[in-house]
Amino acid sequence: MTVTPSDISSTEADLDLAAEAAADDLDASMEEEVPAADDSDSRPASRDLDGVGFSLDEFAALLSKYDYNFKPGDVVNGTVFALESKGAMIDIGAKTAAFMPLQEVSINRVEGLSDVLQPGEIREFFIMSEENEDGQLSLSIRRIEYQRAWERVRQLQKEDATIYSEVFATNRGGALVRVEGLRGFIPGSHISTRKAKEELVADFLPLKFLEVDEERNRLVLSHRRALVERKMNRLEVGEVVLGTVRGIKPYGAFIDIGGVSGLLHISEISHEHIETPHTVLNVNDQMKVMIIDLDAERGRISLSTKALEPEPGDMLSDPQKVFDRAEEMAARYKQMLLEQAEDHEPMGVTLD
Repeated sequence: MTVTPSDISSTEADLDLAAEAAADDLDASMEEEVPAADDSDSRPASRDLDGVGFSLDEFAALLSKYDYNFKPGDVVNGTVFALESKGAMIDIGAKTAAFMPLQEVSINRVEGLSDVLQPGEIREFFIMSEENEDGQLSLSIRRIEYQRAWERVRQLQKEDATIYSEVFATNRGGALVRVEGLRGFIPGSHISTRKAKEELVADFLPLKFLEVDEERNRLVLSHRRALVERKMNRLEVGEVVLGTVRGIKPYGAFIDIGGVSGLLHISEISHEHIETPHTVLNVNDQMKVMIIDLDAERGRISLSTKALEPEPGDMLSDPQKVFDRAEEMAARYKQMLLEQAEDHEPMGVTLD
């Protein structure tokens, strides 16, 4: 069969007509199936929500869970996802990753972030400030540790606990230690040791609390009180102990009795009047003294030699006699106190 050019033209024309007809049919079909964006008939009726499983109020509540409102002072959970030279990037669910500076990673001194944090770790963070111009929040772990450290220290003070802490530095006024990560100060007058103050660095000392004041950022401790309390557990009023004169002041002498210091007040040296303790005592003198008061709260031990004098004035005229008869005189003193206590007991009342 021979095909002429006119036959080809006629066939192409027929194909074009058929394509146009098919296109018209497709357009008509799409107009029927695709609703217009503003066609109210395309919106589902409200009754179609009956089977969705939750109400509109429940849906709004669900959305509100993801409506984050971060404020300075909040504590939030976050995930560490990057450690950098100057700090860590933390995902807390905000629109922008939060940043924690290196100095805020811990209340204690650390060499690097990896000493405290690991990528992928989840923990609590304190929000320090509002979002910056880039929408980024600044975080801290140190602030959380700081708050909890003060809470712990207040509890320890309330319990009148004895703690042990390492001296990390000394200064003209005393020694510095760390308690729960907080810096504490031991005044020189509350350090009770024969060592030079500078030699205490790296020593662990038993300590009692003198002052815990978060508002003023003051944490003051006493080594002397801790030692006195420990010693007091083995001492009693009326007991005679051997001591060594360690210091003499116008108002009395400080006597070392087994590692703790007691005060022999000038009024308790002798029944006779004394102008100054220097006329009776010398530093490094060994002597027997009697304990007349134990004040654990203030860490003070009060001593007396007056109570040990066989005759008034013996400490001035014959101190050796006082030393030799100390236990005998102490026994008499205890008996006298016992008799005084019995004399002051209330009389029994008999009811008919």
